[in-house]
Amino acid sequence: MKTTPIELLSPAKNLAVGMAAIDHGADAVYIGGPDFSAREKATNTIRDIEQLCRHAALFDAKVYVTLNTLLYENEMEPARQLAWDCWNAGVDALIIQDMRLLDLDLPPIPLHASTQCDNLTVERVKQLEELGFAQVVLGRELTIDQIREIRRQTAVPLEFFVHGSLCVSHSGQCYLSEYIGNRSANRGACAQPCRLPWELVTSPSLREGGRGVGYLCLKDLNNSAHLEELMDAGITSFKIEGRMKEADYVKNVTAFYRQKIDEILSRRAEYEQASSGHCTYTFEVNPEKSFNRGFTDYFIHGRQKGIDAPFTPKSMGEYLGEVVWCNALRMEIRTDKTLHNGDGLCFLNHDDELIGIRADVVRPGRDGVHTISTNRPHGAFRGAKIYRNYDIEWQKQVEASKGNRKIDIALTLTETDTGYKLQAQPPTAHSQLPTANCQPPTANCQLPTAKISATNPDKATENIRKKALQWGETPFNPVSLELDFREPRLIPASVIGEMRRQLVEKLNDAIVAHHQAHRSTRSVVKESPKENSQPPTSNCQLPTANSQLPTANSQLPTVLMTCHHCIRYVNGMCPKETGKAVGPLYIR
Repeated sequence: MKTTPIELLSPAKNLAVGMAAIDHGADAVYIGGPDFSAREKATNTIRDIEQLCRHAALFDAKVYVTLNTLLYENEMEPARQLAWDCWNAGVDALIIQDMRLLDLDLPPIPLHASTQCDNLTVERVKQLEELGFAQVVLGRELTIDQIREIRRQTAVPLEFFVHGSLCVSHSGQCYLSEYIGNRSANRGACAQPCRLPWELVTSPSLREGGRGVGYLCLKDLNNSAHLEELMDAGITSFKIEGRMKEADYVKNVTAFYRQKIDEILSRRAEYEQASSGHCTYTFEVNPEKSFNRGFTDYFIHGRQKGIDAPFTPKSMGEYLGEVVWCNALRMEIRTDKTLHNGDGLCFLNHDDELIGIRADVVRPGRDGVHTISTNRPHGAFRGAKIYRNYDIEWQKQVEASKGNRKIDIALTLTETDTGYKLQAQPPTAHSQLPTANCQPPTANCQLPTAKISATNPDKATENIRKKALQWGETPFNPVSLELDFREPRLIPASVIGEMRRQLVEKLNDAIVAHHQAHRSTRSVVKESPKENSQPPTSNCQLPTANSQLPTANSQLPTVLMTCHHCIRYVNGMCPKETGKAVGPLYIR
């Protein structure tokens, strides 16, 4: 039966974070190159990218480089050269926004259409497919029914964000940061003014008073409950947002989705993991313990309230419980969580302002009531909802985690005329490496050595098996060992250890070479398949490096933002619900 590979795609701020993502279960990572990335503060050298590609290739995982800003004319040639540098470094695909790149002499590297292209309709995805894109990153605003319809009418692989920060505007369709501070989101420099407090007024000249509210600030996306539904709708790549996030965030969230996806794959034979290797974790996998503003599944099942985070753009963390008693320096909260000295706690005060405190001393009591002492007045009150945004013991565990990702292999130890040969290959019943159109890689090591007859065959065989199956902290997990001797033999542990050491290097090199030799390539479309079929970027093209982007002192763009999020709806002011007509509203 033909199976569909399911890809877990994680963000990489840098080489270390990218390797951590792979080690904790990612099937692919996306990372910024030296330039032209939609996160200008997350750049990486080609040398680091090449090292990441080699590490990912060991698990047949992929590396995608983001070349997804709009480009000035004098940047087109450097962008073309960067594409070739990425291809030569082993990169599996480029994520782009500027369609003018299609006219350049690019390498045969697959191209993915960035979410910055505003991929929200069947027509747009069809155009991108006809232009030869290997994958399309859909807009976050789509519902499951819209995704299903796009899949019904197209065949190009579809990628969809399932976790992380949400932009209130359609990606690629926001000029707010550019207009306010001359920092363009389409050039990787968004200042995120949507996270700031805003006033809501009925007239641009009217000041209604009161402190601002985060009317445009959204909760973080979490579609972990809908993964199987998204698979069946046609999504084959699940993307985690966060190329500015540190390793602890990426480790935890990647591990969380790896477990969720693996559970589905274990009972759905028509789907398979897109890479090889399986992971075990030494920390509690829990997305609430990483940065989050609260979670929402956004529009996947249509419009809903409660998707915004109006009071703070900061992380609230995991909910603990309510305050049942307090004085200036102590509080008692009822919770089923284990607290530690040094944990970071937070709550919203009576004015809905976020207050952060440190739990200096924690004393567990009866009935789940914990007494927390602080070294300064905390300002909490009875009934306040307490969250933990820093778990000090968990943080130590996740920082120490190496992921422990292993590839199952089958070993054969054979006697030769001059010594022994140890061979490794994916076992038939446990193979996790792709076999389509090519054989999975194997490797062997032959070591000349004196052959010793075993005087105690059972004991000698037991020792050989014990030593030969010990691969320690290597990426490989031997699941079987076949012995092929002319007679029972006694092999010193040093001989087995040397064969294993050499075989690890050879098998590593063979798998990496196998992945790089079988990278997908792009079919170049010489002409647009239909007249006017090339989709515009929906953004102004940037002709020269000296061109001025719109500023607060220049002409206001026709539309600053395009949003699905409705301030009226989420704040109970929708005329369709209230039956009351409301005039124009302004945010300031």
